[in-house]
Order: sequence, then structure tokens, then C-alpha cells
Amino acid sequence: MDLSKKLIAGLMLSACVLALGLAGCGGQKAAGPAKETVLKVGSDTAYAPFEFQDEKSKEYVGFDMDLIQAIGKQIGAKVEVQSMNFDGLIPALEAGNIDAAISAMTITEERAQKVNFSKPYYKSGLTIVVKSDNNVIKGFKDLEGKKIAVQIGTTGADEAKKVKDAQIREFNTAPEAFMELKAGGVDAVINDRPVNDYYIKEAGGKDAKQVGDPLTSEDYGIAVAKKNTELAEKINKAIDELKKNGEFDKIYQKWFGTKS
Repeated sequence: MDLSKKLIAGLMLSACVLALGLAGCGGQKAAGPAKETVLKVGSDTAYAPFEFQDEKSKEYVGFDMDLIQAIGKQIGAKVEVQSMNFDGLIPALEAGNIDAAISAMTITEERAQKVNFSKPYYKSGLTIVVKSDNNVIKGFKDLEGKKIAVQIGTTGADEAKKVKDAQIREFNTAPEAFMELKAGGVDAVINDRPVNDYYIKEAGGKDAKQVGDPLTSEDYGIAVAKKNTELAEKINKAIDELKKNGEFDKIYQKWFGTKS
């Protein structure tokens, strides 16, 4: 190779290094920053104290919201919450529109045929709420022939439909069911006990009261698509770690006043 060719080759090599830096001279692209993992989570965000929108900040808050954020941090994912009606959560999982659903969802055999559930993270039960001056309804048997408000797609709705001659009014959210009770449109509401507790607490016990013993004992779980066993395993591991390091109890105590 003569001097001129060596000079040209050297100039080409210098230009290549300057243009592509660490990427090299072969059309290879420089490696960019690792893409952030996003966990798309669906929730019915009108179900205090589990998930609801803060009036001031407009952020989604509640026990479930704190828990899923902690789980996301544990598995190294950014959590993005999508608000949707409760009865649309499982279809959204099946369609792949969301990765997980956390919404005070009771683990049932019927639902477990469609989705994978995490291990239980909360134990609940259904209770009856009536107006404070109602002394007729004292338990489940007294609901026969009465008007009952429920949230659509919930186990409360399923239980209400078992009541003989009852007139069932289904609403998209729990607050709507309570508003109907307050307005006198129904005689009772059947819903999860912690949600009923929170409603009565916020109302100062003036508008409503709970009657009778819990109708059921229920476990809440986080749902993922049936085929997404890997994510279900990661969530279960995260729940175990959060319980072990005390973070779960901190979140629980924040919203319910006691340790889990």
C-alpha cells in the first residue's frame, strides 16, 4: 500500500470513529438506555378505602394503590393505573389491554377459570348496610322482598340475587349504591365489609349502619391473564417480600388502623 492510500485509509478510519464513537464502523447503533418496564394495572377507582381518586391531588389512592405501587417497586416496574368499571377488568386482562387488575377482587372459582390470581392479600366478607332509622332489616333473612343496591359484577351482586323476591338495583360504583340508599331508593346495600366500614366512618354514622353477621368470608387477590404465569409468580414473590420486610403492615395500618 503506497503512502497516499495509507493516508486515505487513516482519514476514513478517523472519520468513522468520530461519527460513530463507541458504536464502531459497521453500521451498528450505539446501545441506548434500558427500556423501563411498565406494569399496566386496571382498577375500579371508586371503591374506598381500596382505590379512589383524591379530591385535591386527583391521584388514585387507597390500600390497593399503595400495595400495587410497592409491588411494582419490588419487581422493578413502573406502575400505570387505568381506571375502569369493575365488570370490565377481566375482559381487559383477556384482551391484553392491561397486565394486572387490583380492585378488591374476591378470588372465586368462576373467576379463576378466566384469570390467574395471586395469593390472597386481604380477607374480607359481605355485610348489609341500611339507613340508620331502619329497624326492620336485622339480617340476611329480612331482605326477602326488599329493594337491594349492589355494585355490578361483584360477589355482593351474586349474593343479593339469591334473596327471594328481592328487587336488585345494580350500579357501576359502590358510592352510587350508597347514594341510592341515602335517597331512599333501596332498602339495603350488600357490599364488602371494609368498604361499608369506610362509608359509615366518612358519613359519621348518621346516614347508615351495618346489620347482621358477615354473609361470607372472602379473600382478595391480584388478577393477571391466564397465560401470564410468570407475572403471577413475580407478584407472589413481591407480596412475600413486602410482608417479610414490614412494608405490607405499614400500608395495612395506614388504611385500616391495625396490622394485618
